[in-house]
Amino acid sequence: MKLYILKRLLFIFPTLLGILALNFFIIQLAPGGPVEQIIAQLQGLESGNLQNISGVSTESIQKTDREEIGIDRELIREIEESFGFDKPIGERFFDMVTSYLVFDFGDSYFHNRSVTDLIVEKLPVSISLGLLSTLLIYLISIPLGIVKALYNGSKFDFYTSLIVIIGNSIPVFLFGIILIILFSSGAFWELFPLRGAFSDSFEQMTDWEKFKDWIWHFTLPVTALVIGSFATMTLLVKNSFLDEIGKQYVITAKAKGLNSSKILYKHIFRNAMLIVVAGVPSAIIGVFLTGSVLIEVIFSLDGLGLLGFESILNRDYPVVFGTLYIFTLLSLVANLLSDLTYRAIDPRIDFEKR
Repeated sequence: MKLYILKRLLFIFPTLLGILALNFFIIQLAPGGPVEQIIAQLQGLESGNLQNISGVSTESIQKTDREEIGIDRELIREIEESFGFDKPIGERFFDMVTSYLVFDFGDSYFHNRSVTDLIVEKLPVSISLGLLSTLLIYLISIPLGIVKALYNGSKFDFYTSLIVIIGNSIPVFLFGIILIILFSSGAFWELFPLRGAFSDSFEQMTDWEKFKDWIWHFTLPVTALVIGSFATMTLLVKNSFLDEIGKQYVITAKAKGLNSSKILYKHIFRNAMLIVVAGVPSAIIGVFLTGSVLIEVIFSLDGLGLLGFESILNRDYPVVFGTLYIFTLLSLVANLLSDLTYRAIDPRIDFEKR
């Protein structure tokens, strides 16, 4: 097993490198980069939006404003140097990779802050959203899937399957919009906040009040994620238990007269839950990478998903690639943890012989 773990750890770097390279060259070669955006703003004489761009002198911008005709070549060169676009694309990629090896993601183009500080600041919101959603998904899906397997083909199984299918067919972001309309907009009920992760007076609250405020703000986003994501896990649990119930060892245990509850919890449960429990790390990362991005945007939650979305719109490349690097690394580590969890639950599994 140690050799398998070593191989997986060694494969992380080339996988990261390949993903970064693919995204880097596609994005860098795409039109509408930060330099082009600033030039378009200058042509529209919107220099007031450019004062926060590091490396671009105010005198150069003012000169362009006075001319009001075309763009000064020296200013374009100065803007390109401030973003590092005066270097060849291969050199820029090499510099980025060597910096990322020591988790130095550089500075944001438009926030005048380091990317690391931005990620650390936004991470608690995304972690809260991901962990709460995953916990509730498992707490709902596992009991529901077990009951559906035990009463397979019954009316309960039919109607719950109908609910599961509807939940799986409607996109997560649509559930979020529906919840906002029903419980936040005032059109029906105004029970929860429309946007944000905390109240303005959060810092002045007691610990208990902070906890209640936190739950109040995250109720609708987490509910939207759970409704849109529990279907797959429920069907996975049901099918896993159905598969185990039909195996020979269960039939033999029943023939020996063992109690049904004892058969279920002592024999079936461990084997059926193997694939479910082992998928916990990947499930948590999956919430981060998929639905949470849209939910953070819809509910204006200041997390990594919203940060990445805004960075893509603004062509803030250091933030885009920094968050991509973090998400990819977490996904690769989560996949390894899933394999290790498989082995911990069932020592008979041997990945080295595959």
